[in-house]
Formats: sequence, C-alpha cells, structure tokens
Amino acid sequence: MTVDLTSLPVRSLRTTDGRLAYREAGSGAPLVLLHGGFTDHRMWEEQLRAFAPGHRVIAWDARGHGASDNATRPFRQVDDLAALLRGLDAAPAVLVGLCMGGGIAVDCALEYPELVRALVISGAGTSEPVFEDRWVLEVIAAQNGALAAGDLAGWADAFVRWAAGPHRDPADVDPEVVRLLRETGLGTLSKHTPDEPDHHVPVTETWERVAGIEVPLIAINGALDSADHLAMAARLVELVQDGRTVSVPDAAHYPNMENPARFNAELAAFLEKLG
Repeated sequence: MTVDLTSLPVRSLRTTDGRLAYREAGSGAPLVLLHGGFTDHRMWEEQLRAFAPGHRVIAWDARGHGASDNATRPFRQVDDLAALLRGLDAAPAVLVGLCMGGGIAVDCALEYPELVRALVISGAGTSEPVFEDRWVLEVIAAQNGALAAGDLAGWADAFVRWAAGPHRDPADVDPEVVRLLRETGLGTLSKHTPDEPDHHVPVTETWERVAGIEVPLIAINGALDSADHLAMAARLVELVQDGRTVSVPDAAHYPNMENPARFNAELAAFLEKLG
C-alpha cells in the first residue's frame, strides 16, 4: 500500500520566528526527511509514498525554503528542527538528510542527541562542508555568477548540474527529476532578495565533535556524486562510533529521486536492523 500524496496537505508549525511547513503521513516510529539546499519537501515524494505505511513520515521545508517562512532574526536550522520534533511529539526520530539536510541532521545529533534515534545522510558530512574539487568549485562559481547577474535561468541551469554529477550531462538525468529540481530551486530563490540579510547562524566545530555521536549512522550516497560530497560522507562514517556506507548506482547527488527503488531498499534494510 502506498500513500496518495494528492490528499496530503501542507501543514505548518508556528514557532517564535514564524511558521515551519511540513507534510506528514502514516503512523509508527518517526522518520523525518530533511531536504537539500534550495529544494523543499517535494524531493522526498517517493519516500513519503513508500514509508508512510508502518512509519510516521514527516518531510519539512527548512526555514526560507518551500512554504516555510523566511527568517526575520538570527536563527539556527538545528533549533528549528528541534522545535519541529518537539512540537509534533516526533522524537526520538530517525533523521534522513540529503546535503544541507544531512548537515542539519548531524547538527541535531550533536546539539540535541535526545531527539535522535539514528541518522541517514546522503552526499553530506557535517554542516561545515569542505569544497575543493575543481568540478564542484566550477558549479558553485556558475551559480554565484548567474545570481550576481540576475540570471535566474542560468542559475537553474547550474543548479541542476548537481543532479548529473561530474560524470554526466543534465540531459542524461530523468527529465522529471530535472524539472522538479528547477521548480523547487527557483521557488525557494523567489522567496529571497539580493539585499536580504543572512540571518543563519552556523553550528561550529562539528567535525571535531562528531566522534561523540553514538547513534547508528548510514551514508546512502549516489555512486556518481562529486568527489567532495562522497569524501565528506566517508569522513563522517569513519569518525562516528557506528557508521557505514552504501552506494546507489546510476545516481549522483539525489539518489532518492533518481533511483528511489534502490535508495528505499537500503533505507528499509537500515530501519529493519534498528528494530
């Protein structure tokens, strides 16, 4: 049995700094899905369908993304996540995070360990990323250059290169995946202005602290992701007390979207092992 997402409303939790949007389906142990930067909860549609039978699945929009409010004062994403988990009585939860979402999940295990049952990360290390690969720096420069020129279409063209990875062209990626990434990315971008203050406050010394993470952690990476993203995930797995890695073939930075059957199988096996 799968969930009919057309009847699943976008809800919101009011915090001291506005609303955090989310969708929720199913019942059972909480499984919380944390999207990548510039996207929103819709990147997890295949996982909402697959895991709501048997799990309470919650997919949020991080502050400033999707349907969530923008920040109006200094905030930490990890504090927003803690407020969501507590406000929805959804802890301890298995946190599943991709890229930015993976960093937020790790931050939560560092700052609020009592709220975390296990971690699933994809294409991420901590919220303090290390970018040094030539291809990665080229894509980042293309995104920043397009933004500075006010070229939103050019920014979207650069953004979807993450889906292809360094070994393919975006034309090689499922057009529906590319369409949704462009739509969510441009949607989030439209919520902001070039002169908007950056209110985000980072969590610090994350790499120095991750050795203290005791909950089980698995990295489910796209085999075709960039060298930097794979290296950060590998480093995290080596540093935590109970970590391992699996690879999803025929996928780059968004394996849950490109190869959902394999991603879901790996996630299901991890959840079954948790009991």
